[in-house]
Amino acid sequence: MIVVLTGGTGGAKFVDGLRQVVSPKDLTIIVNTGDDLEWWGLYLSPDLDSITYVLAGMLSKERGWGVKGDTFFCLQAMGDLGQPIWFHVGDRDLAIHLLRSKLLGQGKSLSEVTTEIAAKMGVQARILPMSDSRVETRIGTPVGELGFEEYFVQRWYQDPVESVRFAGIADAEPAPGVIEAIKSASLVLLAPSNPVTSIGPILAVPGIREALRETAAPVAAISPIVGGAAVSGPAGVLMASQGLPVSLAGVAQAYHDFLDVLVADVSDAQAAEELQRSGFRVHCARTLMRTAEEKAALARSVISLFTGEGAAHAAADPS
Repeated sequence: MIVVLTGGTGGAKFVDGLRQVVSPKDLTIIVNTGDDLEWWGLYLSPDLDSITYVLAGMLSKERGWGVKGDTFFCLQAMGDLGQPIWFHVGDRDLAIHLLRSKLLGQGKSLSEVTTEIAAKMGVQARILPMSDSRVETRIGTPVGELGFEEYFVQRWYQDPVESVRFAGIADAEPAPGVIEAIKSASLVLLAPSNPVTSIGPILAVPGIREALRETAAPVAAISPIVGGAAVSGPAGVLMASQGLPVSLAGVAQAYHDFLDVLVADVSDAQAAEELQRSGFRVHCARTLMRTAEEKAALARSVISLFTGEGAAHAAADPS
């Protein structure tokens, strides 16, 4: 069983690659829920939705979020009625939010609801929220503290970041199956997601980081930083706000206590060699995922590190 920790668009792309080269039944995806929000009275979970859509073959490739071919008539109508529309919810997307909110209102847990929705959409991989408890990523800025989607979507991550905190994390528990999946995995992968606000909330759930340290499975992470900058989004700004270098070394630092292999882009071969000399095991691959073929190639390259000749090569040479 391959276990993946993921969030954001980079994570969804990587999972899209994995589903092309691994049987979905052999995948367990642990998903960030720090981005979850209430919108128009409904419970939205953007990262859970993206992973569900990509595994169902429904994710919009053009946008990187939402349902492909979706319409936005409800969004337009809500705007006409004077309601906020900065978070773009499509009409087919809205159906999932309605169903999730209905099931949660009936007393089901987020894990139970996620499993039910995934099954209805024909998804065979196992999707687990990081926690059934409500955890909210909060970004401190000069204009005040913002929910992550307010900072990211509404304000286009233009505000200077003064702090990052995960409200509710102290009382959170890993969702049922999360710890067991990590400890029984044959391989654990951290997707090329933002280390601070996509992977960070997952690692902050009490017990998850410890499970990663204790698992017998190798743990590998794909860097979302290429050439000293984030591939997309505010990962660089957020890493800097937490005192992490915006570099390959910064990603390694974020995961240093449990990471076995860091996968870097081929353009960062020199940085990879320097990091390897400091004691980290690093492998270079083409990590930019612009096409379905590139997504699959990256997934195949990462998995090959832990099988046969690929493992031997990675141990001997970071390039």
